[in-house]
Amino acid sequence: MAATRRVEFGYNPPAGERGIERIDPRTFVADLQRVADYASEHFDSFWIPDHFMRGEGFRMECWTQLTWLAARYPRQQLGTIVMANSYRHPPLMAKMAASLQAFSGGRFILGYGAGWREDEYRAYGYEFPAPRVRIAQMVEGLEVMKAMWTQAPANYQGKYYRVTEARCEPRPDPPIPVLIGGDGERYLLRAVAEHADWWLPFSRGTETLKHKIAVLRDHCRAVGRDEATIRKTYPLTVYLAPTRAEAERRGGASLQGAEPPFAGEPAALRDYLAQYVDLGFDLFQLVFAGFPETDDMRLFVEEVLPAFR
Repeated sequence: MAATRRVEFGYNPPAGERGIERIDPRTFVADLQRVADYASEHFDSFWIPDHFMRGEGFRMECWTQLTWLAARYPRQQLGTIVMANSYRHPPLMAKMAASLQAFSGGRFILGYGAGWREDEYRAYGYEFPAPRVRIAQMVEGLEVMKAMWTQAPANYQGKYYRVTEARCEPRPDPPIPVLIGGDGERYLLRAVAEHADWWLPFSRGTETLKHKIAVLRDHCRAVGRDEATIRKTYPLTVYLAPTRAEAERRGGASLQGAEPPFAGEPAALRDYLAQYVDLGFDLFQLVFAGFPETDDMRLFVEEVLPAFR
């Protein structure tokens, strides 16, 4: 099986414990660099998740890790998967993003979302309003950032954020693509239709995603936009092994959810990904559960990646 068009693959490395990989805080930085050294030879982009904590576990901060990667790997695009609007004041985020765009030579993608982990919000002292309010705040956050990136000086007055005669120099060149993460049908996908260049749904089965795409198309039609102009990306955790039995053994209890990760052999993963390519997804941000080992990633590079090149 060969893909009919260019499909890209990004690596979503751990920022610490997230219940998938094996994390040793004492060796984490060295482990990450060793795995990223290999990934940088084969993957088009790096994607860093934005969480401050997971229970009592070890966890790095998203933006710091992203800039660490940006300095070490000059070829990859750099994205967040995805930053919570509430965690950083949007005008400051606009300045941070514009600076990274300049330092990285134009490789940054702003992955953005409304946030969802209530325990994390409460622990760090952030208010956790209802989803509709968080989405409205996210939309205003994006509007104020885009104002900062395109106006000199910028002025914006919203319900939640405002700037007055604010300057953001250097302004991003090229413009920073905005990826919105999430797939709530009433408000979130409306925000995607109005404000996103790229879209990242939750990991879903193909039938569910067909419905989500249809909803997104309706929202795009309502705002006068062609849904095809929004790039579709897909996050996937991979338990990859030479045999299905071994992959499923590694996946264990994680495979029992309603929308489980992939577990299987390379041929099955090629077919699995092809279903999403047929739906219009052309970038996959992959988590390899074998970290800090690279056996599964190497198997992907050798037996899956060539089918999409």
